[in-house]
Amino acid sequence: MKDTRYRWTLLNAGRLCLDGGSMFGLIPRSVWTRTLKPDDQNRVALTHNCLLLESETADPQLGRPRRVLIEAGTGDKLDPKMRAIFNLEERTVETAVIEAGVDPAEIDAAIVTHLHFDHAGGLTRRCRPGETPDWTAGPGEASGDCPEVKLTFPNARVWAQAREWRDALANNSVMTRTYYRDHLLPIAPKLRLVESAPPFAPGYIPHRDELPRAAAEVRRTETEPGVWVMLTPGHTWGQQAIGFTDVQGRPVVFTPDVMPTAWHLGQAYSLSYDVEPYTSMVSRRWYLDAAARLGWTLVLDHDPNTPVMTASPNAKGWFDLTPAPGPSA
Repeated sequence: MKDTRYRWTLLNAGRLCLDGGSMFGLIPRSVWTRTLKPDDQNRVALTHNCLLLESETADPQLGRPRRVLIEAGTGDKLDPKMRAIFNLEERTVETAVIEAGVDPAEIDAAIVTHLHFDHAGGLTRRCRPGETPDWTAGPGEASGDCPEVKLTFPNARVWAQAREWRDALANNSVMTRTYYRDHLLPIAPKLRLVESAPPFAPGYIPHRDELPRAAAEVRRTETEPGVWVMLTPGHTWGQQAIGFTDVQGRPVVFTPDVMPTAWHLGQAYSLSYDVEPYTSMVSRRWYLDAAARLGWTLVLDHDPNTPVMTASPNAKGWFDLTPAPGPSA
């Protein structure tokens, strides 16, 4: 890994409400509602958390800091019916990047944990009046009522796992509408695909408490200088965590839907949206073990309250989360 450190900004790309039962899988409603109250449609309020990274020193080729976006939220392309179902705000990752004082055209790379609409939809946006579209939907390809699409970050490379891209194109998901064609096809020319080492050999079924033979730190793949990704399967087969070192020297790891909120700390707290809930449970064990052992500062992708945490082992054989300082100044 190159010794590149980053300043980081936690971006709020808007509210997202999802069904409480789906978010907590087999956990009974009587249990999860002790700490989290759903709305009158049984939805729980979440946030699209994203990160903006800026390298500590200027990139010689750019003449300015290298800028990397982690995660992109839903964006603005869903139609009014779907926006109402998810109670989306009129706010996107583009809004948050501009508020951070950065021109979207100066994002050099975007890395997403996976390609579900609420993580990668914001990489593209509706074409506005007077603009020339970067891509136009064919029959059945538009996720909403606007077939003309623009790249939100026109100069950014987009990093994802090769397995995730294959599954997204094939719509291999327990949800019928989560991999949208107009979220995927426009970014194809910008894609950079990686194939990180899996935690366990393909076809092998680990014990629920088993740790991978190869430690997390040797299963990483560098994407941008000093920014790495690592497979964390279960929610999707190609889901990845994303890590870097900040200017304070802290290892920071953006945590995908293996543990989307602090409410999902428990071993059995897998999502009904997961393609393999058991694999998610196994991944959560080794992921938290690595986080505690390596001193990771975790940023949880959907936590609306305290998304920055550290993990430590407890006397019960599991882990505790503790709120951690946020982005460096």
